[in-house]
Amino acid sequence: MKILVACDLPASALEQLAALGAEVVARPNLAARELRDALTGVSILIVQNLRVAPDAIARARDLQMIIHAGPGPGEIAVDEASVAGVFVTHCPEQHATAVAELTLGLVLALDRRIVENAVATREGRWVRPEVSDARGLAGRTLGVVGWGTVGRLVAVRARAFGLRVLAWPPPGVGEGAEEAGVTFCNWPRELARGADIVTIHTFEDEEDRGVLIDEEFLASLPEGALLVHVGRPGAVDAAALADAVPRRRLRVAVDVFMPEPITEPASFRVKLAEIPGVICTQHIASLTEQARTATAAEVVRIAHDFLVAGEVRNCLNLLERSPATWQLVLRVRDQVGVMASILEAVRADGINAEEIGSRVFAGAKAAWCTIALDERPSTEALEAIRALPDVLHLELRAVV
Repeated sequence: MKILVACDLPASALEQLAALGAEVVARPNLAARELRDALTGVSILIVQNLRVAPDAIARARDLQMIIHAGPGPGEIAVDEASVAGVFVTHCPEQHATAVAELTLGLVLALDRRIVENAVATREGRWVRPEVSDARGLAGRTLGVVGWGTVGRLVAVRARAFGLRVLAWPPPGVGEGAEEAGVTFCNWPRELARGADIVTIHTFEDEEDRGVLIDEEFLASLPEGALLVHVGRPGAVDAAALADAVPRRRLRVAVDVFMPEPITEPASFRVKLAEIPGVICTQHIASLTEQARTATAAEVVRIAHDFLVAGEVRNCLNLLERSPATWQLVLRVRDQVGVMASILEAVRADGINAEEIGSRVFAGAKAAWCTIALDERPSTEALEAIRALPDVLHLELRAVV
């Protein structure tokens, strides 16, 4: 088993991966153009910002799993990985605390004009009267767009500052709808009208929600509102935001951009950064030692569960429900060849087995099996299975 680590992981994490009995190859500076050849013989690939292209996956005959050391799919060609039968996993929520901390830091920086004051001091300019219009946070209303783990952590910290909290979208039934001190809005513009500070975060589901912060949303904000964007780059209409900042006297902080440089260091110009009242940071929300340590630990857990127990943690490309319409439920003797004989009868009917599960009873004399099928088997196939000497019971169920 060979593991290619194409990102920065702590030495302790590399040692823990090697302790699983794997050959660990660490190439943190691997370029995307080099990946295809580097995947020869690799079973598990670990990446962070590296693009994993379709052709690299197609040629990696031994590849079984790609672990993204971060939330979501990153730059991995997930559809092509699914076609090739390669698991794509990720490390959600390990960065959440770091993102929440930066979010509140940017809110404070905007209100207190910390960046402008620090830059003026460095340049030898006394601008205290110009940056003395901070309103303070206590008693104001924060609107959280993207109610997930990060949004919840932001709300906790915001309430410590005395902020009231609005959030969108509302959680589903059984997903913590009774959050203390949080009022949920049914529409983004409803939140915009009620908040004078807005923070934008990545949604935890994979639904493409498109542009959320558009011209109408920005027009619904009160004049002089604060807006902090640490979520998905495409969630904000950058042109509309650049137009609204001077016209509505908005103060804005942005940590994500589209597109971002793919090499470091690189020349990088952002139109927003040239507008007074805007703070632009370079996608640093998750960049803390605590987040890196937590992410590395999750990478090791994913690899451990896969190699030791055959389990796939945090998988992004498995169906929640197979296309099966029928299910065979069997009790069988725990003998060699039993499952092969059952599947041969299914194959003779031209039916595909979508999922197969088995649990062995104490003493290893019998097992309980389920076989999910994409069609209803014929009466002849069912009778052939029942006639097998090691089949103790067979039941056919429709998948509802």
